[in-house]
Amino acid sequence: MKPILIRGGHLIDPSSGVDSPRDLLLKDGRVAAVEAPGKLKQEGAEIISAKGLTVAPGLVDIHVHLREPGQGYKETIASGTTAAAAGGFTSVCAMPNTTPVNDSPEITRWMQAPERGAQIRVFPIAAATRGSMGEALTEYGALKGAGAVAVTDDGKPILGDSIMRQALAAAARAGLPVIQHAEDTRMTGGCSMNAGALAFRLGLRGMPAEAEFGLVERDIRLVAELKDARPHLHVAHLSTARALDAVRRARRNGLHVTCEVAPHHFVLNEEAVGEYNTHAKMNPPLRSEADRQAMLEGIIEGTVDAIATDHAPHAAHEKEQEFERAPNGITGLETALGLTIAFLHQKHKLPLSRVLALLSTQPAGLLNLKGRGSLVVGSFADVIIFDPKKQWTFRASDTKSKSKNTPFDGWTLTGKVVFTISEGRIVYRS
Repeated sequence: MKPILIRGGHLIDPSSGVDSPRDLLLKDGRVAAVEAPGKLKQEGAEIISAKGLTVAPGLVDIHVHLREPGQGYKETIASGTTAAAAGGFTSVCAMPNTTPVNDSPEITRWMQAPERGAQIRVFPIAAATRGSMGEALTEYGALKGAGAVAVTDDGKPILGDSIMRQALAAAARAGLPVIQHAEDTRMTGGCSMNAGALAFRLGLRGMPAEAEFGLVERDIRLVAELKDARPHLHVAHLSTARALDAVRRARRNGLHVTCEVAPHHFVLNEEAVGEYNTHAKMNPPLRSEADRQAMLEGIIEGTVDAIATDHAPHAAHEKEQEFERAPNGITGLETALGLTIAFLHQKHKLPLSRVLALLSTQPAGLLNLKGRGSLVVGSFADVIIFDPKKQWTFRASDTKSKSKNTPFDGWTLTGKVVFTISEGRIVYRS
């Protein structure tokens, strides 16, 4: 692997607090040196000029659906990680709602095999229960040994109190977070968007906010009961103000409770459904404007730990049907950085270092991805080089993903990826 010397860029590394001009040397898949401009030399290195650009740790997405095994017509590990690289991501954590469900060490290892053609690092998240049926726990220790970084039944909740208590306790012993898809499905059967006046006008059954915050509050009570075991509860794709309040209170009480928010939940509200736009259908659904503002507040104040895309590709024929029948989910890997910079950095004045922390350093820390989300010497050579001021138009037709189900087709975004480097390999250049 040829060394890479990145010169003339502005380095932002939230893990070390660096926010100034620096040159960076990558060698043997690791960060070999970080020095003031002009000080580094390396015989035979590939030189990348980053003049006028920002150099930062590669982005880390802890919530993606790569659809393999079993649903390769929507996405493959190869195509999904190619899209991720184009979006500046160097690590993604793949959810287990595949076919079959990733509930075994064998499938966990299969997802990481070189034959899958991953362009960047894939960290599997394994099912918390067998078949994600919510009845019997999987073998957390064996799954961790095979490479799983967390457990979840994402796509479904862990609904029963007893099984959730068992999952939190067992995961704490194994040193894994439990990621909860917070949806009380006893309240959401047949529902396809947020409950409210718009759903009523459209004649659609609405998902009440209580279906989310009620389960979050239940889970936090269980974490409190198991406090001595120090379980880690992570709330996936949080979308309601009251669920966010519950996380705030849990933190104040010293509980290890964390959460993520997807870009679509701080950029869009339920009005994006418009006239039954299936590209605005996801679970949790786009919420009220008050909930959207609450997500922004939670990000800005620091309650939200990470921005995660919930990249959920679907084939065109699946989305091109009646709203209630269309599957939930949108793609997000190639739009996350541009949306986050446009809405959080430019519009709401969140410092770029905070934006990058939410997209790299903090998510890596949540799932204990050692050596990721950082550019200190010895870290993996995972780097994004981008122009934070460049405006560009996202075209779904140009996506690297196999699927085009996005509400952001034709949007003007800010922040253009120029290079993505994964473990010392250039995996994307514009």
